[in-house]
Amino acid sequence: MEQSKIPQATAKRLPLYYRFLNNLNHQGKARVSSKELSEAVKVDSATIRRDFSYFGALGKKGYGYNVEYLLGFFRKTLDQDEVTEVALIGVGNLGTAFLNYNFTKNNNTKIVMAFDSDPSKSEGNVGGVPIYHIAELEDRIGDVKVAILTIPASEADGITTRLVDCGIEGILNFTPARISVPEHIRVHHIDLAVELQALVYFLKHYPLDEGL
Repeated sequence: MEQSKIPQATAKRLPLYYRFLNNLNHQGKARVSSKELSEAVKVDSATIRRDFSYFGALGKKGYGYNVEYLLGFFRKTLDQDEVTEVALIGVGNLGTAFLNYNFTKNNNTKIVMAFDSDPSKSEGNVGGVPIYHIAELEDRIGDVKVAILTIPASEADGITTRLVDCGIEGILNFTPARISVPEHIRVHHIDLAVELQALVYFLKHYPLDEGL
């Protein structure tokens, strides 16, 4: 089945499944049921079975799913054997945390360069990742197609325009700004303040013991 026919909600859950299956494989477990998957990734069993159905017959009724087979299948589906290089823009507190972490548990993404407007940070490195002055963006970015924005909101539009002109195809935006990009560019917005406010709201108005 063509990847474009898979619902976006399903696509977002695939990395969750892959992470859990990878852990099971390291533990030497041979098979897993949809119920076990459900309890681990906090997605109901029916949704998991529906997600998997988009890829054909991945399991057997009464047996569950073969961990090694599923892991190999999702590794290929998620291009885990192909590393995607990422550029980080903005080496403040959040950016520095990303550089130190650098997705060490994720085999297929790696921050390979960072940029900042502070001259004192350029020509240095954090977590082994070189940091360049933002003025060097166009000269340094090369074939990198994905960028993470951890800069002030006031700078987001200008930097985004430059990234688009450099050929960036995907942006993970941690700024409060809702940046505008051409239709062929994919942007995922992650506003930590909004997410925290939503969490507090749900705690107050949708108690878990109500089953909501």
